[in-house]
Amino acid sequence: MPFKKIVLLLLLFVSGLMKGQQILPIIPKPAELKMGMGNFIIDDNTTIHYDKSQKELKANADFLSTCIKNISGLSLKMNKKTAKKIEFVIEKGVTEEGYKLKVSSNSIVIKASSYKGVFYGMQSVLQILPVVRTNAELVVPVMEVNDFPRFKWRGMMLDVSRHFFGPEVIKEYLDLMASYKMNVFHWHLVDGAGWRLEIKKYPKLTQQAAWRVDDLSTPWNWAEVAFNADRSKSTYGGYYTQEQVKEIVAYAKARNITVVPEIEMPGHSEAAMAAYPELSCSSKNHFGQSGDFFASKTDGNYCAGNDNSFLFIQDVLTEVMAIFPSTYIHIGGDEVDKTSWKQCAKCQARMKAENLKDENELQSYFIRRIEKFLVSKKRKMIGWDEILEGGLAPEATVMSWRGEAGGIEAAKMKHYVIMTPNSPCYFDHYQAGPEGEPLAIGGFNTVKKVYDYEPIPKELNKEEEKFVMGGQGNVWTEYISTTEHLEYMVLPRMAALAEVLWSPKDNKNWNDFNERLQYHFRGYDQKGLNYSPGNFTVSIKPSFQNEQLEVALFTEALNGEIHYTTDGSEPTLQSMKYEQPIKINSSLELKAATEVNDQIRSVQAAKQNFVMHKAIGSPVVYTNPVSEYYLADGPNSLTDGVKGTNANGKYWHGFFAKDMVATIDIGKGKSIKSIALGCLQNYNDWIFLPQSVKFEGSTNGTDYTEIKTVNNSIDANLKNIKYDFVATFNPQTVKYIRVTAKNSLCPLGHSGEGKSGWLFVDELIVE
Repeated sequence: MPFKKIVLLLLLFVSGLMKGQQILPIIPKPAELKMGMGNFIIDDNTTIHYDKSQKELKANADFLSTCIKNISGLSLKMNKKTAKKIEFVIEKGVTEEGYKLKVSSNSIVIKASSYKGVFYGMQSVLQILPVVRTNAELVVPVMEVNDFPRFKWRGMMLDVSRHFFGPEVIKEYLDLMASYKMNVFHWHLVDGAGWRLEIKKYPKLTQQAAWRVDDLSTPWNWAEVAFNADRSKSTYGGYYTQEQVKEIVAYAKARNITVVPEIEMPGHSEAAMAAYPELSCSSKNHFGQSGDFFASKTDGNYCAGNDNSFLFIQDVLTEVMAIFPSTYIHIGGDEVDKTSWKQCAKCQARMKAENLKDENELQSYFIRRIEKFLVSKKRKMIGWDEILEGGLAPEATVMSWRGEAGGIEAAKMKHYVIMTPNSPCYFDHYQAGPEGEPLAIGGFNTVKKVYDYEPIPKELNKEEEKFVMGGQGNVWTEYISTTEHLEYMVLPRMAALAEVLWSPKDNKNWNDFNERLQYHFRGYDQKGLNYSPGNFTVSIKPSFQNEQLEVALFTEALNGEIHYTTDGSEPTLQSMKYEQPIKINSSLELKAATEVNDQIRSVQAAKQNFVMHKAIGSPVVYTNPVSEYYLADGPNSLTDGVKGTNANGKYWHGFFAKDMVATIDIGKGKSIKSIALGCLQNYNDWIFLPQSVKFEGSTNGTDYTEIKTVNNSIDANLKNIKYDFVATFNPQTVKYIRVTAKNSLCPLGHSGEGKSGWLFVDELIVE
């Protein structure tokens, strides 16, 4: 958008505020807000007032003064008698982190119980002002605000192991968090792809494990992650010195953000093993004759039977705690491949000595031992929800990422929980398209999906709800290698999550948020931030009403209209306008696009082929549960007339290390002559076609007869293929159909060779 147009829109917005015609663009939305008449103008006659004995208030005053100078050139005086003032007041009784803001024609008064609330009151004021210098008047409308957060943990995580981001990028990330009243920065400093923190007692961690062989041919490929003894070959990486970290921690504190470091263990530790291989179960030098150490998940754990592993970790954590004052220390604990432990004599001896029945309990032993050390240092431990395996450490806090099940379990055990389920809290997933979008790891978490999230699961009662501390957005960087890409994945989803975690549940309103968000888009433009303008792709949602297939269409675009076709042609402004659910009575291709301001905004029209068949709309029951990550639109997605695409998108049902066994009730007995099951193969994502698909029929739902078994004849090394397993046979009458798809192992030469893979299925077509 041209700069002059942005300024004009901003001026029109401020003018509208003075006339009471516009809502305030504050995100997150305040708990209580009452608008008045008139406005306060910040100018040369404005002074900042605060109690000089409150040192932290001086920091707030300096922060506000700097912001005002940056956007206007004004240098506001401190504690001088002038006609107009901005005043900070510490007042008991205000909710922790909450604030009261009162704006009149001659004053802005922010009251809070601590500097934290004052800072958030300032952020609300700053969101009303220009974000860059425009020489416009600094106008704040007369109003009264009583505001406070719903949750005390409002976090954002950033993975700097897969791709490294320098201190200046971390500060930008913190600035964005602060503007949206987020207060916890979870810094994922250590993983298998690189060690990013200086540990003075163990210099190899940054001399060697912070650098890997760069592979420019692909954004991310686990099989290609290699560390090399020759540093001239290991050219990608970086690390933070302890002095840089101290500076960043102080920068965050000035913005009321606590930095929580994560030092991953016992798995995801390939980088540490590259530097200190004696801590692994194999206890050998991992560097081969070529000088390469290839990150191996089967030998990337700390050896749980080796006391030196624990001494090393304690030394590392001692230095970590010296530079990170946070109460919480994150130890990871996720996705531990226990193969090396099963094959390790030391680990097996540890299990026998500690009377541990299996490797899950060995993991619990490992985590408990680390927690005991942290507690002795007056710190608290957080881990991903896998730390529940084998028994939860006594005082551990659980970060629930594999859906909400782990968080629910922990809360019922009266352990504190942070909700961060990958759907919708993983911001490395697609947020639009994915046509026209930068490459992402998969998934589909739009801004609206984030905004609609409710962190308190319905499974918890009122007492158990108290253990949900809040939530967090996570940015894993396998496919994010630049600052611009990082900004794009975070904005505006961070703003949506901020409102979820701050604003009262009853205050949330998507249309209202969407309208306020448009002003933030203009601010991003002015500041040169790269962001997603929104998901203009139309959502196509099939459903069944009285055995009639209907399709509802939806767009997230503010004031967006939908145009659609059913003949396969591209939608235009002249195409049919969507007004109510569309009835589908025959096989067809539906295409739909979003119109905003008389322009088709969709990068590519959403399209869906609907296939009418004899099982359409029939209820489906799975013997083995579908993965909570890949639920499509529920069990009946298998019979909704919608076939999955080649992308790992919303249409597929996923099963990991399990067969798919589905029973379909097709109603009254029907004569059928063919059955087809759609399946997906995506080599890089460990998704493989089933070994075979068996089709069975029944008239009573109890006694089944095999109709036909179709074996897989497709090469497992094909990178991406969508394939239908089709059985044709002489006509027979059935009421029930049972389908069994046998899961496959990863093939020879694959990075997961011999291990269980994923099975993706969609649309059972019965003719």
